[in-house]
Amino acid sequence: MPPPAHWFFGDQLGPHFLDPRDGGPARDAPLVMVEAKSVFRRRRFHRAKAHLVLSAMRHRAAELGDRMRYVRAETYREGLREAVGDADVTVFHPTSRAALALAEDLERVTVLPARGFLVPHGDFARWAAGRGSRRLLMEDFYRGVRRSHDLLMEGDEPAGGRWNLDHDNREPPPRGAATLGAPAPWRPDEDAIDEEVRRDLDRWERDGDVSFVGRDGPRLFPATRREARAALRRFVHDRLPAFGPHEDAMLAGDPVLAHSLLSAALNLGLLDPAECVEAAEAAWRAGDAPLASTEGFVRQVAGWREYVWHLYWHFGEDYRHRNALRHHAPLPDWFLELDADAVTARCLGTVLAQVRDTGWTHHIPRLMVLGGYALQRGWDPAAVTDWFHRSFVDGYDWVMLPNVVGMSQYADGGLMTTKPYTSGGAYINRMSDLCGPCAYRPTERTGARACPYTAGYWAFVHRHRARLAHNHRTARPAAQLDRLNDLAELLREREEAGDGPP
Repeated sequence: MPPPAHWFFGDQLGPHFLDPRDGGPARDAPLVMVEAKSVFRRRRFHRAKAHLVLSAMRHRAAELGDRMRYVRAETYREGLREAVGDADVTVFHPTSRAALALAEDLERVTVLPARGFLVPHGDFARWAAGRGSRRLLMEDFYRGVRRSHDLLMEGDEPAGGRWNLDHDNREPPPRGAATLGAPAPWRPDEDAIDEEVRRDLDRWERDGDVSFVGRDGPRLFPATRREARAALRRFVHDRLPAFGPHEDAMLAGDPVLAHSLLSAALNLGLLDPAECVEAAEAAWRAGDAPLASTEGFVRQVAGWREYVWHLYWHFGEDYRHRNALRHHAPLPDWFLELDADAVTARCLGTVLAQVRDTGWTHHIPRLMVLGGYALQRGWDPAAVTDWFHRSFVDGYDWVMLPNVVGMSQYADGGLMTTKPYTSGGAYINRMSDLCGPCAYRPTERTGARACPYTAGYWAFVHRHRARLAHNHRTARPAAQLDRLNDLAELLREREEAGDGPP
């Protein structure tokens, strides 16, 4: 009896998704991938993201040759029917609830355990159950991953004697430097498949089938396994040593600093997280990278990425609709359109331009500049989540839902974090070179030179004073409201400003 066909989603592209061990597809199983145009009809994705995903899918199909049946269809359901008819099919656990629901609804489709992550669902469920009524702290989860995978361990103890080296990785950018001076990141050379994808996207837009946001080209991120491995090697050998100290810094002229730029390849399944953290650890043990930088990268991949993946499934579909702060304001058009040129505030304009031009910024601009502005203005967290999902090349439902609802917008009321992550302009001024030439002053709350983040922060604290006063991490700023002699003027100016670009 022939083995069932195996169906790949577009984020299951690496060789670990072909491994027949532990229930994977048989070596002679026919392979199927469906390019569904309906995915791009449903959401207005960043053009560079659409190009990257389709390029990666088509490159993988070309690599697998005759063994892969690559179908272009309106929907996954139609494409799968065209490819295999009513034959039996296996598929690895998809990364979104919508895709999982589809797979489970289809007849003769067997869903296999998830791949592409370090921690199986069952292991996380047992860990969460063992917490009882205690919060599911990322730090505790991360230590468990380190122990179980023997990552940066010296016997039973963490390498260097400390689990968390964040304190060493929070330096502002070097004073007076326009760039960090790290070696350049790996970048790809486009090929005929990239050109074909771009022609197809152009045609879809001309025909009115789909609409995109942002700019496309040239491609900046890996679309093949070979490219992803090259990008990993470049980071580990050339950029990891400089990564840690300034991973929270921002420079207008150096948006990538020493970041790995591997998230898109990881989330497409071109890289396995185990090979990434093991390569970083090997560099440290060889004396080629400092421990703080290595631990910072391992924390991102084996800690935060795994944690977010599991919380997406653990919290359930209702988590999407959490809105503890009752924020309902719609996203303004200038933000939806990535209209950076309309923005006067240099930090927000610079970061929004990075998203427009590349579909990427690192975690601090995402959290403190983009997310912080949305939180201060009371934008609907579901709409903010959708914007991040659509606008970033590494954005997927499982990535953005916990990151935005929980971490960025505090819409879950504290299930993930102990306080809202937002600040005035002082933080941005300390951690970047963005404030110096800006028309606004980070120390001013009112008047023509009032920083939108400083004024927005105090307006946010005022709006949620009752909640913040009862949180030990935010009680002090709530109490400080009584000492602001310009609070009434600040609130009036904020109301008059409305949703126009700052």
